Parts: sequence; structure tokens; C-alpha cells
Amino acid sequence: MLIKSIRNKAEQTPFSPMRQAYIGQYLKRLFALFILVLMRERFYVCSRFVFRNFRRCFNISNKELQINEEIRDNEIRVITNDGEQLGIMSAKEALKIAVEQNLDLVKISPQAQPPVCKIMDYGKYRFEQAKREKEARKNQRVVEVKEIRLSLNIDTHDFETKANHARKFLASGDKVKVSIRFRGREMAHPESALDIMQKFADMLEENGVIEKPAKLEGRQMLMFMAPKSSK
Repeated sequence: MLIKSIRNKAEQTPFSPMRQAYIGQYLKRLFALFILVLMRERFYVCSRFVFRNFRRCFNISNKELQINEEIRDNEIRVITNDGEQLGIMSAKEALKIAVEQNLDLVKISPQAQPPVCKIMDYGKYRFEQAKREKEARKNQRVVEVKEIRLSLNIDTHDFETKANHARKFLASGDKVKVSIRFRGREMAHPESALDIMQKFADMLEENGVIEKPAKLEGRQMLMFMAPKSSK
């Protein structure tokens, strides 16, 4: 209607031939733009329709089970989503039942004789499985190694402060790496570092155990402590 009204108005108004040619080109471009928008809208609607109604025809990436048309056994044992036994039938017959219920046919026990297939919502099954795996990973705590740095000249206050930090790390389930860096002529007194390491471990005996005893490595001495297992 918009294009028709513009065309009628153009015909009623006297314009020069050049002006009329320009208006004609403008109307053609406007009409082409309208057709393009219409085609894009139809493509969007059609794509949504295809995705909603035929999504089960496409393979789901990274899946572990055979579903729907991928199941080509002559005989399978079929159970419903509620656990009801439907008996032994062909894969074609089972798939027909699944499609009528707007569900999927999933092979859950391929090694059985005959293979066992279940009628279920495979998309929902994969979603819940991924959710459970995510929760399991969330509950699995990664053990970290926290480092506590001491020195041969550490004073009593700093020593107790670092011991408190290590105690908190061990209580939270982390391991503790205790290190003493030798500077200059301090390399001549490794026995002093051993005494400090032993004193540090004694202060933490209620919270942790020595996993790796103090050992000289280059210009530093290292000791590893792990949380004490609760019995």
C-alpha cells in the first residue's frame, strides 16, 4: 500500500523525465529492500520450525550412546521412561513408539543380548548428566601446595605467625611447603636450618605430618607437610 500510494502521487505530480527516472529507481530499490526483509523473516521462522521439530534427527556431539536412527539392530529389548517392559521388538517398531511419544530411543545396554534400549528425552538426560558432572567437579576439592618461607634469623614472633598460617592451610586440606633460603655464608650452617625445620614441624604436629623430610636442594632447604588424616 505504501509503494502504491507513492506511485500514484508521483503520477499525479508533474515531474521532469529525469526526476521520474530517479523516482522509479528509488521505488525499485525500496521494493527490493522490502522483499529482502520479508525473505529474512520467513527464513528465521522456518529455521526455528526446523530446529524445534527436527532437532532429534541431528547427531549430538560428544555423545556416548546410540540414539534413534543410529540403532539398527534387528531385535532390541525396550523399556519405557518409567521402567515398564515393552518386550522384544525391532528397532524400527521401537523408534515409531518413541516418535509417537515425542521422545528418543536410546541404547543403554549395547552388550546385552538382545541390546536394551530405553525410550526417554535424550536432551533432558544429557542436560541432567552434565549438571551432575558439574556438581561432582564442584565438590571435588583440588589440593594446593602453600609455601611458607622461613630464614635462619627469623624471630620468635614471625616464626609463630608463619606457623599459624601453615596451621590454617593444613586445616583447610592443603599441603605446606616449608623453605629456608641460604644467603652468603649461611650455607656453612645447614644444621641450623634442620633445627628450625624440626621445631616448625613440632609446632604443627596436631594438624599435619611430615610428607617429605627436610632436604638440602641447592641453596635452599625444603620440607613438605600434609594434613593429618582424620580417623
